[in-house]
Amino acid sequence: MDSTPQLIPLFTLIVLETILGIDNVIFISILAGKLPLAQRNRFRYWGLGLAMFLRLGLLTLLAWIMQLNTTLFTLASIDVSGKGLILLAGGCF
Repeated sequence: MDSTPQLIPLFTLIVLETILGIDNVIFISILAGKLPLAQRNRFRYWGLGLAMFLRLGLLTLLAWIMQLNTTLFTLASIDVSGKGLILLAGGCF
């Protein structure tokens, strides 16, 4: 069985998560720089921790959404699933 089709989305997701993680570090560091010295380390700790848990939660939600393959209804000979509706709404947004 060829594993290449499964590896490409994985590597894409890893690259995107790395870039977004670096973005979080930069943004939180800029905001922390505006705080008094006594609060900076605590803000960085909580900010990065919350960003990490939020990202993990969103990835879990994404994994759940991608499993919604059951056909809900058929429209003009096109099967519409929960995943299709969510992806369509996200694309329109």
